[in-house]
Amino acid sequence: MPICHLVTGGAGFIGSNLVHTILRSQDTRVVVLDRLTYAGNLDNLAPVANDPRFTFVHGDICDRDLVRSLLLTHKPRFVFNLAAESHVDRSIDGPGEFVRTNVVGTFEMLDAARHFWSALQGEERERFRFIHVSTDEVYGSLGPEGFFTEQTKYAPNSPYAASKAGADHLARAWFHTFGLPSVTTNCSNNYGPYQFPEKLIPLVTLNALEGKPLPVYGDGKNVRDWLFVQDHCDALLLVARQGLPGETYNIGGHNERTTLQIVESICDVLDELRPPSSVPALHERGLTSYRTLITHVADRPGHDRRYAIDPEKISSQLGWSPTTRFDSGIRATVSWYLENRSWCERIHQGVYRRERLGLAGASS
Repeated sequence: MPICHLVTGGAGFIGSNLVHTILRSQDTRVVVLDRLTYAGNLDNLAPVANDPRFTFVHGDICDRDLVRSLLLTHKPRFVFNLAAESHVDRSIDGPGEFVRTNVVGTFEMLDAARHFWSALQGEERERFRFIHVSTDEVYGSLGPEGFFTEQTKYAPNSPYAASKAGADHLARAWFHTFGLPSVTTNCSNNYGPYQFPEKLIPLVTLNALEGKPLPVYGDGKNVRDWLFVQDHCDALLLVARQGLPGETYNIGGHNERTTLQIVESICDVLDELRPPSSVPALHERGLTSYRTLITHVADRPGHDRRYAIDPEKISSQLGWSPTTRFDSGIRATVSWYLENRSWCERIHQGVYRRERLGLAGASS
């Protein structure tokens, strides 16, 4: 019988990529639970929409009765909790929704999973796993050296990071108090296909093609560790199958780049794949490189200076390591947005217009 995977937030960026990855194996099926907020998009799941092994449920992880019903009906072996509000700037403008979804929603998922797991018997009970997917932002900011490890103390600096930290602590408590076989992962910055255009890489790519300014916060020297989303999905499946309950695994790409370096890399790929001379918005202004569109803007309030993950634990214990070099990953990502402009246009028919977010915390 095919192994069932329940993926919350499966219509989002990482979630939809995870769904595609799971269904590449024949002996699997997937149930997606997604509320379809602004970043949840059924277009992300179009490639698998007609697969009989795929089921989509429009609903909220805070809906206790719905979650319990899905668990009882589909009897998943693995629950991947990716449903989350995930953008730092939006958390500054409206933190309440982040607390509701990321903290309260995670509580409802954990407690529903606990009741479901407690009633299982034998091998089904032994194999069940709850995978709570989190972020490196819970650790706060690093100096110029060093890396986040699984022993790094939590020090969240944004409402988003604080809400995810709270969720992580709940997952830990449900293991230690109730025995729920939960595993937590903390990943670095993901990039790749299907990412909502408020995030840096798709935002810069789409702005560049329209000849719009490419915003870089502050001096552009904030550092992030970049992880190609397919590598992340591979790691999540490995953790589900081989990770130990109660453990935390940091998933990083070993690709540290400053914001400015990321933006310049995108510009260089676009210069090659879509030369400015072929884009009216640039050609008419006599621009010969997308780099000329780079514009420094006021920094984000509380902007952490550097994140970097040490993935030694997942590497040594489970045998995972990223396989995508940044140069090839960024090229593949930019190419995807160039080839899927209709997807981008449908996104922009919604409420998001690539406006600047996250200024609510700035001093006047």
